[in-house]
Amino acid sequence: MYRYTEHDRDFLRARVAEFRDQTERYLAGELGEDEYKQLRLRNGLYVQRHAPMLRIAIPYGMLSGDQLRALGHAARTWDRGYGHVTTRQNLQLNWPKVDDVPDILAHLAEVDMHAIQTSGNCIRNTTTDPLAGATVDEIEDPRPWCELIRQWSTLHPEFNWLPRKFKIAVTGAVSDRAAVQVHDIGLRLRHDEAGRTGFEVLVGGGLGRTPHIGQVIRDFLPAADLLTYLSAILRVYNLEGRRDNLYKARIKILVNALGIDAFRDQVDAEWAASKHVDDTFTADDIERLRAMFPEPPSLRGDAARTQAAVDAMLAANPVFAQWYRTNTRAHRDTGRRIVYLPLKNDERPAGDITDTMMERVAALADRFSLGELRTTHEQNLVLAHVPLDQLEALWREARTIGLATPNLGHLTDMIVCPGLDFCSLANAGTLTLYDQVQTRFDDLDYLHDIGEISIKVSGCMNACGHHHVGDIGILGVEKNGEEWYQLTIGGHAGDAAAIGRRLGKALPQDEVIDAVHRLLETYLTMRHDAENFHDAVSRLGVEPFKERVYAIAA
Repeated sequence: MYRYTEHDRDFLRARVAEFRDQTERYLAGELGEDEYKQLRLRNGLYVQRHAPMLRIAIPYGMLSGDQLRALGHAARTWDRGYGHVTTRQNLQLNWPKVDDVPDILAHLAEVDMHAIQTSGNCIRNTTTDPLAGATVDEIEDPRPWCELIRQWSTLHPEFNWLPRKFKIAVTGAVSDRAAVQVHDIGLRLRHDEAGRTGFEVLVGGGLGRTPHIGQVIRDFLPAADLLTYLSAILRVYNLEGRRDNLYKARIKILVNALGIDAFRDQVDAEWAASKHVDDTFTADDIERLRAMFPEPPSLRGDAARTQAAVDAMLAANPVFAQWYRTNTRAHRDTGRRIVYLPLKNDERPAGDITDTMMERVAALADRFSLGELRTTHEQNLVLAHVPLDQLEALWREARTIGLATPNLGHLTDMIVCPGLDFCSLANAGTLTLYDQVQTRFDDLDYLHDIGEISIKVSGCMNACGHHHVGDIGILGVEKNGEEWYQLTIGGHAGDAAAIGRRLGKALPQDEVIDAVHRLLETYLTMRHDAENFHDAVSRLGVEPFKERVYAIAA
């Protein structure tokens, strides 16, 4: 992973000192609420429903064991003993005190962590494939490019006050695990016919009140032009984006209003005028970054013998075998395996991880995965480089922590925003629905019979739970002071992303879990062979599901 220099560390220490002074002046009444708001937001500090919330940056989802231990210490010392993994691969502390935040940031700076630009109308944390550098379907490792974007976008003077927040995702694999089609800018690494590296560039994707799938603005952008082209897009957005209406300020609204061809013309004109003078980098710069993401030591030499031993263990232990099939993935090194640690079960809310768990996972990363781990936008963790001969030992350790439930990609592996229990923007609760799904569908055989399926829950139209792109999406709405829920089906976040279609009228909370059950039973009755839920909805349409849900509900 990227290794900080003394210059980087000096910058973080100066930033902490600056924010400490700003916070002390605010607490002393020398800075007004509105003045302090913009300062705290750009340092990740929110005011939520019950307490402040600090969002800590995890650039492109990569953590060292020492960094996770530091997060655990922060959760125990200054919060309530847990953190929350977000859909931008960051981590939130939900109960810090404002006057403690400078101390938290100073502590995190000692392990090269910060909260810069995790909020505010600026370029947020760039996200990527959590399997980057390990997966078999990778064209090129996207992490050096994510780091380049991080360095370029951090405190960029021109893009520090955009019309609205701005999100970039990068993938380097054939399969899209970064949801690039629902970002303000999505980047897909490509090689042209001559073998040169470049990007397919998508623009105008996003969820929220008006969801849109991103559109291709450039089929192949040479890699050397990446920053100048990103700058051109952002300049057009900065000048033309709506600033008079919060709900129409995102770039997706501008792209949709102009049309992709007219928007492309404006970007190309801006790019032609400015690309020779700013935001450039050299081949040496990117090679220096690539060197910070080396291949792990190869274990291919013993792979066949080791795999035979693993196969024998799988045959002898069906519980281990189920975990292996569900929660692990092939590694490009045949002597290793990628392992997911799902943060979803009936013991805690989706994405939550306690301070003790953080320390124990850090120990797992050090022992089994070269001292590093990743967060995912599905609110799980990944150990990317586990040797085959250590899989069973890791599985046994993970079970003692409660991180070995074999539900990855299945019904109970839900994306859920904090909802009304925490968020001041939410209209409805989400955690009760999560608990109900975990309790109602706790039979693993039933989960695996259904197959891979996603439920995604948001407490308001801001769509932090990505409900628009869930196989089953659940949106909390408020009606006359009561919590109701709107269901959508047929959404998809990966390749060929799709926005879910509305099922019908909103349902009260006590009818939602029954409606989900009826959706599943309809699917199981009407699917063809091994057809997944998304394909079944695409073939059948919404009506058969709607009839089943609302006929009984009526």
